[in-house]
Amino acid sequence: MTHDATTVWLLIVSVGIAVYITRGLFILQGRNLKLSPGMQRILRYAPTAVLMAIVAPDLGLSHGALALSIDNARLLAGLAGFAIAIVSRSILITIAGGMLVLTGFKILFGMPL
Repeated sequence: MTHDATTVWLLIVSVGIAVYITRGLFILQGRNLKLSPGMQRILRYAPTAVLMAIVAPDLGLSHGALALSIDNARLLAGLAGFAIAIVSRSILITIAGGMLVLTGFKILFGMPL
């Protein structure tokens, strides 16, 4: 699939304009932009929602197929990481704990990643 240079540049400029409009306008408004308390409360959860949208599909898939079983090391490590996060409430401890559990499953049980 090949595209000519004009199409590529048109796409680059279009995406740049879209990014500027969606992000730049908030930055340009600075402190003049007042959000309602409800909107501030909603936006507080946006980074968590985005992270879950990126991570969750990877936990339930193994080699491109749905794998919701005890043989899925990533799913088990993700569940362990979730439990660690609830108990510790620390991002660093959660990441380290999830990585240790995933590595442990790989070394001890030979589970594929």
